[in-house]
Amino acid sequence: MFAKSWLFRLPALALAMAALTPTLSTAQTSDKIRVGMTVSSTGSFALASQSGVRGVELWVDDVNRRGGIEVNGKKYPVELVKLDDRSDKQMVTRVYERLIVDEKVDLVFAPFGSTLTAAAATVTERLGKYMMVWSAASDDLYKQGFKNMVSGTQMPVSAMLRANMELAAKQGVKKVALLYSDEPFPAGLAEGGREQATKNGMQVVLFEKYPKGQKDFSTILQKARVAGAEALVPTSYEGDLISMTRQMKQLDINFPYVFMVYASTPQFQAIGADANYIYSHTNYHPAINWKVNAGMTREQFAAAYDRQFPKAEFPPDFQTALAYGAGALTEEIVKKAGNTDAAALKKASLDLSGKLTVMAGPYAIDETGKQLLMPFPVVQLLPGKGMVPVWPEDVATQKPVYPTPDWNKR
Repeated sequence: MFAKSWLFRLPALALAMAALTPTLSTAQTSDKIRVGMTVSSTGSFALASQSGVRGVELWVDDVNRRGGIEVNGKKYPVELVKLDDRSDKQMVTRVYERLIVDEKVDLVFAPFGSTLTAAAATVTERLGKYMMVWSAASDDLYKQGFKNMVSGTQMPVSAMLRANMELAAKQGVKKVALLYSDEPFPAGLAEGGREQATKNGMQVVLFEKYPKGQKDFSTILQKARVAGAEALVPTSYEGDLISMTRQMKQLDINFPYVFMVYASTPQFQAIGADANYIYSHTNYHPAINWKVNAGMTREQFAAAYDRQFPKAEFPPDFQTALAYGAGALTEEIVKKAGNTDAAALKKASLDLSGKLTVMAGPYAIDETGKQLLMPFPVVQLLPGKGMVPVWPEDVATQKPVYPTPDWNKR
């Protein structure tokens, strides 16, 4: 988009002088900014991926309603180029290469999750494109030396369960069971959860991995019960968590405290009353309102969502908020950089660290691009009330219900 070809038309002397003079930005030759990303139409990441892309689409619509992103005094509309990755990391590498080489996008948004993002990053690094992350939380992802990748809104898994484990300990939990599927994000989240549980004086009595695609969780749930776990914390995706919840009811397996990351999503809550009393976390709730200086406020976002997606099967959730926030940050980063060169965008990302707050929370990164803030308050799903913030105390609207009533007493 910001071509340098005009330099070659300068006389030799002028070109030599230009080489010695720092430039604030390269020249703009395109009339729009093309942003690429992939969406999962099928597979284990489909629900979360589709929820996220609606957040990006809201940002694009909002930007274009305002005439585009202002770069060096001129506004450029944003065009979103979407391709399907089918939740397949082998396919991701092919589609991101297509986005960059064939579609000639100026920058990209990451796919959903650490598994797919790690695959996409190998392509964006090789081809020199900036990638904005909105969902990949694996700490290991930021230890691989990727230079052009920034996590705009997703805090790392090592810290993600901090608030949950603080609340569990405060409620009197002494023994915790952590279950996770054999994938980077669930595994990293479980490891971070184990560390946070230990810090809060609790004993991890079961730390159990199971293969991706498993459908029957009866044995692993029985093991958690036999181990004496008072808190059950499975760290997998929606499909697994829905199956576990239904199987706990069928087997009449009860735990005083159950935390599930994706229980805050409308897709999970669609299972009905079986979701009651489960703890989760979110940064999208009427009681959670940050002082925003980039992008829309939560109320503006909610109104825009209803206007743009009047027939959406599900309302927005924390993934929609994370993806929209990443878009709002991208706008500020492009404006600061003055172009879409990957190195310039990374520098602008670091320069703006600690200075921006979007609807999803405050933004700050380290040199690797890892997000340092964007905290997740803990919510509990309560009968007749839906999601209720219960921790930390400064955002809690009521005390949690603990212990969870047994299935036969609900």
